[in-house]
Amino acid sequence: MVDRPLGGTVGAMEIWINPACSKCRSALTLLDAEGAEYTVRRYLEDVPSTEEIRQVLDRLGLEPWDITRTGEAVAKELGVKEWPRDAEGRDRWIEALSTHPELIQRPLITAEDGTAVVGRTEEAVRDALSR
Repeated sequence: MVDRPLGGTVGAMEIWINPACSKCRSALTLLDAEGAEYTVRRYLEDVPSTEEIRQVLDRLGLEPWDITRTGEAVAKELGVKEWPRDAEGRDRWIEALSTHPELIQRPLITAEDGTAVVGRTEEAVRDALSR
């Protein structure tokens, strides 16, 4: 494991984590057990730009509302559950994820083949490793 320096370059495999998250810790444990080379991005400290979020969404093949933690207090304050989930509303969602990174589902793993997965299960983490 290599911690990603703030503002550093992205390696072939990167995992966006919140160290307080048990699913993130489980994903790191599995990556280490498999001998994977990866960089860690503590995305609450090294907040992704709207462009980085767009790139990850493209890699995931998902929309911003698909990776938004709608149960978070800030999500409730913003009323995101009521926001339109359409092309016109997409930028609003992406901006919210960049402004409030705690809304981003975790962990996010970018695979070496240019894709990404939401690594909340062992199967998803293994999927990223196999790519």
